Amino acid sequence: MKYTLAIRKLWFNGPPMNIATILLLSVVTFAQAGVCFAQGATASPPRPPLSPERLKFIDSFIETEMTGEEIPGLAVGIYSRGQILLAKGYGQANLELGVPVKPETIFQSGSLGKQFAAAAIMILVEEGKVSLDDSITKYFPNAPADWKPILVENLLSHTSGLAEYGSRDRTGPKGPFYLRLDFTEDELATKIEALPVEGPPGVRWDYRNTNYVLLGIIIHKVTDKPFYEFFSERIFQPLGMTSTRIISERDIIPNRAAGYRVDDGELKNQGWVSPTFNATADGALYFNVLDLAKWDNSLYGTQLLKQSSLDRMWTPYLLSDGKPNAAGYGFGWHAGKQNDHKRLEHTGGWQGFSTAIARYPDDNLTVVILTNSRDADPGYMAEITAALAEPLLLPRKLTPILDTQPSVLMSLVKTLDRLTGRDDSTSQTPDGTGVRFIPDSKWLRRRLANLWPGGTLALLKRIPPADPTDASTSMFRLSKGSATAMLYIESRSDGTISSLRTADREYDW
Repeated sequence: MKYTLAIRKLWFNGPPMNIATILLLSVVTFAQAGVCFAQGATASPPRPPLSPERLKFIDSFIETEMTGEEIPGLAVGIYSRGQILLAKGYGQANLELGVPVKPETIFQSGSLGKQFAAAAIMILVEEGKVSLDDSITKYFPNAPADWKPILVENLLSHTSGLAEYGSRDRTGPKGPFYLRLDFTEDELATKIEALPVEGPPGVRWDYRNTNYVLLGIIIHKVTDKPFYEFFSERIFQPLGMTSTRIISERDIIPNRAAGYRVDDGELKNQGWVSPTFNATADGALYFNVLDLAKWDNSLYGTQLLKQSSLDRMWTPYLLSDGKPNAAGYGFGWHAGKQNDHKRLEHTGGWQGFSTAIARYPDDNLTVVILTNSRDADPGYMAEITAALAEPLLLPRKLTPILDTQPSVLMSLVKTLDRLTGRDDSTSQTPDGTGVRFIPDSKWLRRRLANLWPGGTLALLKRIPPADPTDASTSMFRLSKGSATAMLYIESRSDGTISSLRTADREYDW
């Protein structure tokens, strides 16, 4: 995910207010309205329309986030059991043509599209055409012997132990999956079969796009139809999702947005990839906030799937030790809580787009954020937008905690010194290990120019790695006077920084 500056001023017909003030006012307004929504009321009617005050809060938050994160265009969808509470576009769908975003604007899905692949597999499971307990060698008979213990459910839950085909070294010009080359589906499968297996299935959770590429191929093998045709026939058409389809840069597609990302400190058009990598089931769809309202509504009933199948998708997969995986990942969804309210979510990012869906089924509320910026943080925006619509979802605000790993702080100080200094070698730590700056060093240098040197760092949260070989995650607040930014870093076991980005995570997650 991409994170950016945390505290920015929000303006609406009066003096500036930060997000904490807006959320507080939202809670007060909500209480004064005398409206109460019961938790767990999944069979209750849709929520009432959003008040003008609440819509104003949402507008102010979205517009300010777009300015701070330099997001060209964004669409918001807020739904309640089939009712659209808000479907609105902000900013530009195409900067070169000056076309504004509207509710009909088409965005790329990124990995948010994985939930459709998971639903398609569960349809086939209900029909007895696929079993979750099938070894994937049933569908890939030429795969290496160490694939045999891998089950279909391991692909769905990202517990297969397979390697990531989409790593930078493998998708670059010298890699086996160079993004500028076309491959047949059989060639793609053969290349994946040649990848190393990182560990036995079910032992740990590792997000791997590889898993969902293979699921798309399985759908094709079982149905004799490309996965996207099966999606269309069994999901999109029945639900009336008339704008949702596979990506194609050759077809004439009304209302299609252009994608952007920061490159060398400047906003650029999305990079080109071959049609192969825009036709895989790990997230290569077009959709808009109007169609996603229909998708969300279907998940409250059994129009597409039995309730037992939906519950399986939304239940964190148990690892071989009998414990739920740390990510709370089921099949195509992360399951967790926001301020003790159930939350089902997923994000996506691909080719100049970032997307997110956050469902609160016990609150009859869903928020979708679609952006045409690869460097946005739509997951955070969806969560806070939900809190603006339903103040009971407001999470705890992050406050400083004791730092028991001073080596991480020391590495962060050195990294900031190099990043904001005149030294052009800011991509290297003192020991020569590379640091990944997100979006990139020039963009971050500009963002932090007024905060460092001279700012104060305070640790707000630290998430230890699930495995000793993984990086730990830390959130620091950088303050100088009234200016503040959140820094989201990943660090190695020796305390050195592996990645750094600014973040909009003022509240716990």
